[in-house]
Amino acid sequence: MDTVGAYEAKTHLARLLDRVAGGETVTITRRGRPVARMVPVEDDAVSRSRQAAQRILERRKHLNRAPLSELLDTVHEGHRF
Repeated sequence: MDTVGAYEAKTHLARLLDRVAGGETVTITRRGRPVARMVPVEDDAVSRSRQAAQRILERRKHLNRAPLSELLDTVHEGHRF
């Protein structure tokens, strides 16, 4: 992750957008303090799928104690639109 000042961000916005579109994250500072972060936009379906997969992995830790219905809900959660 790179950090740039507000003036530089304004001056080189097109270049920063190209970097972010390429997958980088850029933090913008004002007087040395972080005020904003530019991040690549993910497709909503991809984002929801990643979140569902993360929840499955988190709940996997408690697999022995989780009721079957909860595990099935987690598995099918990624299929909902």
